[in-house]
Amino acid sequence: MRFHVVRDPQARPAAYRKLIRAAVRDHTVTSGVLAMVACGLVITACGSQNAPGAASSADTTRSPSSPSAVGACVTAQLKIGLTNTGALAGQAGGYLKFTNDSGTPCRMSGWPAVIGLTATGQATRLRRMQSSMFGAWHYSARPPVVTLQPGDSAYAIVAADDKPAGGNARCPAPYARLRVSPPGDSANVTISAWLPGAVSYLPSCTSANGSPTAGTSTITTFSSLPH
Repeated sequence: MRFHVVRDPQARPAAYRKLIRAAVRDHTVTSGVLAMVACGLVITACGSQNAPGAASSADTTRSPSSPSAVGACVTAQLKIGLTNTGALAGQAGGYLKFTNDSGTPCRMSGWPAVIGLTATGQATRLRRMQSSMFGAWHYSARPPVVTLQPGDSAYAIVAADDKPAGGNARCPAPYARLRVSPPGDSANVTISAWLPGAVSYLPSCTSANGSPTAGTSTITTFSSLPH
């Protein structure tokens, strides 16, 4: 028995009946051939059937967004606070915690902008630290990009020397509040600078040359900090 590929879609029904009649007369057509006939001359009708292991459109899983496709976290979508506070090795501080409080992922990288405010309203911009005894943090040449799914958090150390330096008998009045912005965003929130673990507010002690010692680290993950 010979098969003829019919290219005209209108002629397929006639070819289909011809093959069936030939199969009945011959009685030697295998089940595989009948399967091909039932599929409508292979390729055309059977093309929609998935081979084992092939993914259909319904089975395809969308790949997660790449970091470059995720927008930067902005203040409006973050919940910001202080955690893991305490005093260690001549410094007092804690971890600024940035939690994605929105329904979409976002990313953070670099230094947050933090301004310390005394009880009288005197404002001091905290420096960008290159290292900190509190949290044993050291700057890396390329700050990590931390992608936050909804509910995830990123962190930055905020700390200051808690003892007077040089000829100073005592430190200036501590910071009572912190005005915080995530990297790259000008909007901000103001939070308390109280450090429960140190039983004090964030110190505003200066170095021997009179410069403020309070500073912040770059954004990092909780797993990279002692806890």
